[in-house]
Amino acid sequence: MPSTIGMTRGVELAGKVALVTGGARNIGRAIARSLAAGGAAVMVNARTSRAQAEETVATIEEAGGKAALHIADVTAPREVAALVEATVKHFGRLDALVNNAAVRVETSFERITLEEWRRVIASVLDAAFLCSQACLPHLAQSGAGAIVNIGGLTGHRGATERAHVIAAKAGLAGLTKALALDLAPRGITVNCVVPGTIESERGLPGVPERPAGRRAPPPIGRRGEPEEIAAMVRMLCGPDARYITGQAIHVNGGGYMP
Repeated sequence: MPSTIGMTRGVELAGKVALVTGGARNIGRAIARSLAAGGAAVMVNARTSRAQAEETVATIEEAGGKAALHIADVTAPREVAALVEATVKHFGRLDALVNNAAVRVETSFERITLEEWRRVIASVLDAAFLCSQACLPHLAQSGAGAIVNIGGLTGHRGATERAHVIAAKAGLAGLTKALALDLAPRGITVNCVVPGTIESERGLPGVPERPAGRRAPPPIGRRGEPEEIAAMVRMLCGPDARYITGQAIHVNGGGYMP
């Protein structure tokens, strides 16, 4: 039978349903829009940014796609359960989970409080754990389930004043490998997309101002666009990526070469 790999772009996610956490703006919004452009129905999650999440849903629907919004704190087990239940109730199934939600702050190590440490770790690691576990029964039923975690470049090369963020993102890369092995027998792929320096709306909650030392572009000569991260996520959620699992895939313009 001839292979269909590479022949399905454009409608490769038709009939699929994806859940994107932290989908209100920047990379999360781009991911939601890209998955919808591929034919998937998308549940957009946000914790507090309702207006921006509504804008994300509106842009998808205006382009002819399907989307819905559910406000939930993905570090709270009951709210995660309600989020997944709402997704399946609204769209009838669930095929892909994108763990994008995160809190990113700049704090020198000696000033990090235990409360702040736990808040950052929870936003990345606890959220990915809770969402992946809650989605598991539905992803297993998909036959082609996919989990994509959004990592962080500093989790691989380090940085100053981000000990908690780096620990969380490094842990997410490890969780990706663990889940890839645990969930492979159920037909679920698990990968981590690691963005480099990406153009994004700064100065918002969870999006700190970029320090002067990190403003230089990578070797390719420019910062990336959220849509370039989204394109990789879309590919990993589709039929062309069923032989890819357990990987940390760097999209960074040559800024880091593992």
